[in-house]
Amino acid sequence: MKILILDSGTLINLSMNCLLYILEELKKISDVKFAITEQVKYETVDRPSGIPRFELGALRIKQMINQKIIELPESFNISREAIALTTEEFMNIANHMVEARNKWIQIVSDAEMSCLALSKELSEKEIENIIAIDERTTRLLAEKPENLQKIMSERLHFPVQLEKNNFEEFKKFRFIRSTELVYVAYKKNILRLKDPKALEAVLFATKFKGAAVSFDEINILKNL
Repeated sequence: MKILILDSGTLINLSMNCLLYILEELKKISDVKFAITEQVKYETVDRPSGIPRFELGALRIKQMINQKIIELPESFNISREAIALTTEEFMNIANHMVEARNKWIQIVSDAEMSCLALSKELSEKEIENIIAIDERTTRLLAEKPENLQKIMSERLHFPVQLEKNNFEEFKKFRFIRSTELVYVAYKKNILRLKDPKALEAVLFATKFKGAAVSFDEINILKNL
């Protein structure tokens, strides 16, 4: 069994691009299970359910949870309490890594950190897993934390300092984006859109709905 943990941004990206169905199709042809945390469920189902603009997307995701296409941690014998405790620990570490003007800058959300918490719990059970997350900051914590200083300085428009002692905590996590997820769907021939430009279209669609992917990376995927 392999588990793909879905962050809010990835779920919303797929929903907005009418691509949620690829999760169901991928589950049919592989041993992959899809999981979200309560924090992600709150951001994608509970909170937007009462907002007319976002209600349709929330209902789509809710239906996939009801159908067990997307599962919660309890399905893997992991408690909400365990996730909440580890999430808080990761939040505390990550949000004490970037300092500007003698203040710590909040750089991550609890939903993102809950995905890491679930990954840690699954890994401790020796269950292979990977996190699907579109937002750049959390991935940088694991992949290129040294780039955080430049990116956050550009985002905030003033210099920041990094607390480098905490980088090791995040290096063990693995990530993909919705971009790679739709690429896999294309390669598995489960995209419902059959057109020579279908791959290009879905790759760019994920970028323009929030995936932090460059044009160069998209060109590489197109030519693989």
